[in-house]
Amino acid sequence: MLHLRMIVPPDRTRAAVEVIESTVGTTHLVVLPGAARDPSGDVVMCDVAREAGDELLKGLRGLRIDQDGSIAVENIELSLSTRADHAEKEAPGEPADAVIWEQLTGATHEESTLSITYSAFMILATMIAACGVVLDNAILIVGAMAVGPEFGPLAGVCTAVVQRAPKLAARSLYALLVGFAAAIVATTVFSLGMDALDLFSRDRLDAPRPNTSFIWQPDPFSFVVALLAGIAGMLSLTSSKSGALVGVAISVTTVPAGANAAVALSYGEFGQMWGSIEQLLLNLFGIMLAGVLTLYGQKLLWRTQRGHWRRAPGARKEN
Repeated sequence: MLHLRMIVPPDRTRAAVEVIESTVGTTHLVVLPGAARDPSGDVVMCDVAREAGDELLKGLRGLRIDQDGSIAVENIELSLSTRADHAEKEAPGEPADAVIWEQLTGATHEESTLSITYSAFMILATMIAACGVVLDNAILIVGAMAVGPEFGPLAGVCTAVVQRAPKLAARSLYALLVGFAAAIVATTVFSLGMDALDLFSRDRLDAPRPNTSFIWQPDPFSFVVALLAGIAGMLSLTSSKSGALVGVAISVTTVPAGANAAVALSYGEFGQMWGSIEQLLLNLFGIMLAGVLTLYGQKLLWRTQRGHWRRAPGARKEN
C-alpha cells in the first residue's frame, strides 16, 4: 500500500476526492478543510494499493495539484485494516508487478545527479578495484563493484528513454560520463603514487592474473551478463526490491574495467587499456539496452493486465 498526503487548492478539493473515490484500490480517505498553511489549502490523505498508484497520481496531476499544491507519497510497511485488504484485492494485478512511474522518475533523478558524494564513491570504488587488479584479488574486485554508484545514472538513462524525459537523460549521461572520467583520471594518479611507493609494479600488471584477467578481455559472455544484470536491476527498482541491486552491482565489470584502464594507462599498457575500455562500454551498453527493454516490457504487460481486468465480469467501473 501507498499513503498519499496532498495539499489541494479549495476549489479543486471536490474534484480530487472524486478522482480518489473513482480509482479502484483506494481507501482511508481523509479531508481536512483549510488545514494547510504553506501553501494554503485543504489537506487530503488516502491510502491506495500499489497497483492503482500510478493511475491515481496521473489523475491528481491532471488537476494540477502538484503545481498549485503538493503530493507526497510514502510506502506503508504495515497496515492493519480489513478495508485496506479489500482495497488491495479490488485493484488489478499484483503489487510487485506495478510500476509507479512518478516514483521511479523521482528516485532515478536523485541517484543520477553528479554530486560530490557520487563522485567520491565512484573514485573510491575505482581505486579499490585498482588494488584488486594489481593484486589479482577477486574479493577487492567484488567490494569495488558493490561500492560503485554507477547504476543510478544507468537507471536514469533507461527511465528517461521510456518516459521521454530529455533533461533526465542528459543529467544521467553527464553524471555517468563525468563520473567515470574523473574516477579513471584520479585512479591513474593513484596508480602512479602507489608505484612510487613500490606497492604497484608493471610486473604485477603483466603477470598472469587468473582471477581478474577477464576484466580487460571482453567476450560474448560479458554482454550476456550485462543484459541479465540490466533486467535484474530495473526489476529491483520498479518493485522496490532494493536488496537485489547489490547482486546487480557485483555481476558487471564497469568499475573494475575503469580501474584496469587507469592502471594500464599509468604504465603505458595501451593494449590492456583499450581492452578495459571496450569491456566498460560493452557493459554500459548492455545494461542500458536491457533496462530500456525491461521498462517497455513492464509498461506493455501492465496495460495488458489492466485491459483484461476491465473486461472481466464484475470489474468495478471507473468514472
